[in-house]
Formats: sequence, structure tokens, C-alpha cells
Amino acid sequence: MSNRTLLLVMAAFMLSANLNSQSVTDTLSINELVVTGMRVDIARKNLPMNISVITEDQIDEIEESAVLSMVSRRIPSLFVNERGVTGYGRVGSSSAGNISVRGVGGNPNSQILVLVDGHPQYMGIFGHPLPNNYVSSDLQRVEVIRGPASILYGSNAMGGVLNFITKEQKEDGVSGSMRLGMGSFNTQKLMTNTGFKKGKLDFFISYNHDETDGHRENMDFRIDNSFAKLGYKFNENFKLTADFNIADMKGLDPGMVDSTEDVFVANMVRGKTSLSLMNKFDKMEGGAFAFMNFGDHNFSDGWVSKDENFGFSAFEGLKLIKANLITLGIDHKSYGGRGNIAFPPANANKWLEVTETGAYVIVQQNLFSNTISLTAGGRYESHSLFGSQFIPQTGISVNVIDDMSIKASYSEGYRSPTIMELYLFAPNSELLLEESKNIEAGISNTFLGGKLNTEITLYNVKGSNLIVMDYSNAPPPSRKNSGEFNHKGIELEANFLSEKNMSVDFSYSFLHMDNPRLSAPEHQLFTGVNYNIDKFFFALQANYIAGLYISTTSEVLNQNITENYFLLSASAKYQLSENTEFFVSGKNLLNRIYQIDYGYVMPGINFMTGIAVKF
Repeated sequence: MSNRTLLLVMAAFMLSANLNSQSVTDTLSINELVVTGMRVDIARKNLPMNISVITEDQIDEIEESAVLSMVSRRIPSLFVNERGVTGYGRVGSSSAGNISVRGVGGNPNSQILVLVDGHPQYMGIFGHPLPNNYVSSDLQRVEVIRGPASILYGSNAMGGVLNFITKEQKEDGVSGSMRLGMGSFNTQKLMTNTGFKKGKLDFFISYNHDETDGHRENMDFRIDNSFAKLGYKFNENFKLTADFNIADMKGLDPGMVDSTEDVFVANMVRGKTSLSLMNKFDKMEGGAFAFMNFGDHNFSDGWVSKDENFGFSAFEGLKLIKANLITLGIDHKSYGGRGNIAFPPANANKWLEVTETGAYVIVQQNLFSNTISLTAGGRYESHSLFGSQFIPQTGISVNVIDDMSIKASYSEGYRSPTIMELYLFAPNSELLLEESKNIEAGISNTFLGGKLNTEITLYNVKGSNLIVMDYSNAPPPSRKNSGEFNHKGIELEANFLSEKNMSVDFSYSFLHMDNPRLSAPEHQLFTGVNYNIDKFFFALQANYIAGLYISTTSEVLNQNITENYFLLSASAKYQLSENTEFFVSGKNLLNRIYQIDYGYVMPGINFMTGIAVKF
């Protein structure tokens, strides 16, 4: 780490720890309840692994619809590659929107599992989610596991989990909001939602429309995204919920700067639906759900495909013994699809499908009046192609005092090759499962009566059989399992709350990799300052990225290229009335020239302005 970087980190950390400030939210409260780490509600301080939370208030602060860019800025060791002012581009290995956690991430992303309310979101053929589908207007909170979580979620949770938890109407009556914005590059955003609750029935519905001409010629993007959620609470113990989402999008990709290739056009329709029945008693809590994801894709290079992913899951947390929690679960997934192009051609237009079935048990025992929490468990998984495997996890959390928690854990993860990797493009039906093993230890502290929260985590994640493209004999390239990888790092998070009207959030991560990896910066720093005064709200955010590989020797260019950049963003809001506010925001205010994907220069300084209404 250079002296300049070290000074920047120390200054930001001191600022976050000492500035008289306030925030509406508390992202690091060690006592807040989360569901992603155990399937049932549990305090963060009693979990052995690290879970980051982005709250609804923080989500409401942003003026953009796609929420992944904010998650990337705020969560240490998590990075999402981007290309433009909105939209993440095409589907496939050259797309943006790929997620990396602690240097583990696919291209396209299939090693970080994305969930919506606990339901898997990856596509049947390519095995990854579509990043444009996750919009701020639908979300109550985001929970992130940094590290393997295959014990609960099976394949694709090899490197971590993002769980997008959607809103539901809590109070009787009608409420809603609408936000209309316009900005640089003819960018237009409309977000609107409404919720209703009467007695046992509640529903939530939203609609989002984004479009832009992009900061380069032929970089247009458009998406229409609709979401509906209906709930019926039979009594205090049971609730039935159904939801449906459909997104229709079109994106243009002009290729790398100075490219002579034709403009790539992607037309996609993606959707999901699920039905769940949840239960909650004094001694038990859990539920069962069924889900289906579907999609149609039509690309200008001739690719036409249909994807499906459906399954079911049931789990129950049992508190049969004092200070003890046993979580039992079973799930089944079947995913696949049909594509009109394949190499070899024999697999074109064939319906290709794989299935996975798993069962798991996790036992948590609290000792000495909940001072110590011991957790251990395992998952047995049966795969239609790769047979069976066992995935263990264990950990300990020690609440030294009410405001301090020390934790350590060991977890394993895996990812099964996608249908695309096995059968369609540079296929290799002999590929092995990718595997990871993660050891981490951390300490969480709350100071000054809960006003200052800090968290430090050290980790070492090792893996094997990573699937890579081999261009040594290209064309055509081939696909193979590579050797082992070893990543080590440190993660820091802090926020400060006071009785005044200012708040500061801070995060920093350092990652050491034995081999270069795309979309995995060595240094990643974020500092955000919010200030409220009367009817005005101001926010300033700084994001520093260093040692980001945008090309490696394993890619087509066959050379290592890194990028460093510092971005400054700001926004302001003015309360026009009790329910209406005017906002303006600016990104890349220093007008930096930088790339996240090689050959795709990011936009310079750009602005967005508009009006938001709540009722």
C-alpha cells in the first residue's frame, strides 16, 4: 500500500470516527435483525459470519433506479463493473454488471448468488442474474454475506450472497411515492409505487422506466420494470405472499472505443414469480416457497434463447431447548433453456436442463446468558451431473460486552458449471465443480452510546477448479478448470450518529490476490457525508479505487492492465412541501477519465434533476 493511499485511508477513518454527525440510519448496529445468514430472524451479533446491511433510508437517498451501483460503493470487498450512466449492457462474458466479492466473481457473474426475498435469480443457460432488474423503488433493505454461503443456498453462493428484500405495506391505508428525473445524455427516469393494507390483506405495486442515449453514440438503453406483491395474513402465525415481476429491456453496445464492429443490440424480457407461506411461533419460525424465473432473449448477433429456473424450498427454525436454535431446510432447483446457436451445433435448439437437490441443518447454541454463540452445520447436495457433496460451516461469536462482538468462522462454497459452459460456447462437459474455503475473523464495536459503530474483518479465501477461458490455441478458445487461488484481505466499516444533523459513513477494503482477477480492486474506499438543515439535505460521496484489473493475461488481450480512479459525487434536496421535494445530483464532479471495462471509457461529469412526491 502506498504512503498516499495509507494517509487517505487513515484520514477517512479518523473523519468517520470523530466528526460530530448524525444519520437517519444505522448500518452497522450489531443488534439489528437479519434473515440472510440463517433463513430466520437473528441478531447480527450472534452470527459467526459478516453480514452488511443497506437500509431503506439509505436506498431512498439515491436518485437512481438500479441499486447495484450503490451496493458496490458502500459494501467493502464488493465490486460491480459498469459501463455507462444507466444500464449494464449485454448478456454474456463481455457484459457489465458482474459482481465480485473478495476477488471471487464470474464473468458473467455466477459465483455470487443474488436473491429476491430469499429466491434465487440466476438465468437457466448463463447462470447469472440480470443486474438491471433490482430497482430502489421495490426495496426495503439489502443484506450481503461476504463469503461462501452454500450451506444455505447451494450452488452459485460460492463467493457470497446479495439478498434484496422487497417492501410490503405495514400500516392500514394507502401510501405511495413517485420520482421523475431527467439528466445528462437525455437520461430519463420514472419510479412510482403504491401500497395498500386493510385488515389481513396488503399489496405493493411499482413501475420503473429508465432510458438514456448514453454518453457514446449507439449506447442507448431502455427498461420497463413492473413488480407486484400481494400478502394475506391469516393470523399472527401464518402469512401467504405471492409476487410477480416482469422487465422488458433493450440495450445497444457500440463495442470498445474506436471499434469497427457492428453495434450489438440486445432485446430481453425477464420475469419471476413466487408463492410463499411463512409461519412464526414462539418456538418455531420458517416457511415454504415455490418460485419460477423465465426469460426470452433476442440479440443482433443471431442469438435467440429461452431460459427457465424453477424450484421450491422449505425451512424451519426450532427453539426446542433454551438458548438453542436448530435450522432445518430442504430445497430443489431445476434450471435450463434452449439456444439457437451452439458449438458444437448439435446442441443448438435442444432443451438442456440440470437439477440440484439439497438438505441442510445448522445448530446454534448460546452459552453464558448469550455471551457466546456457537454455530455448526452442514449441507448434503445431490446434483444431476456431479453427484453428491457435503458442505460444512462452523463459527463462533463472543459478545465481550453489550457493545462489542468478536466472531470467527469457517465456511465452504461451490459452483456447478453453467449450461453455457458445459454444452454451448467453448463447451467442456468434463468440467469440475468450482470450490472455495473461507476463514474470517472480525470485531464489531459500538461506542458513545450507540452513536459510533465500527467493524473490522480479516479473511483468507482459497479456491480450486476455477473455470477459465483458454485462448492459447484460439480460435476457437476452450474452457478448462484452472489451478488454485488464494485471496487475503481486510475490511473496515464505520458510521457515526449524533444528535445534530450530519452523518458520515465509511468503508475500506484491501485485497491481495495471488493472480490478477477482473473486477476485483486491490483498494476500495468509500466515504459519504450527509447534512440536514431545515428544508435542505446535502450529500457528498467520495469513492477511491486502486489496483483494478481491467485486462489480464488470461483474457483476449493477453496483458495485465490496471486502473486507478477517484470519483466525487454530490446531491441536494429541497423540501417544497410536506410531501414534495426537488432534487439535483452530480456524478464524477472532477470529470475523471477512467475505465472499469477495458475499451469502455466511463462518462465524465453528469447531472440529474427532478421531483419526488410521497403520499
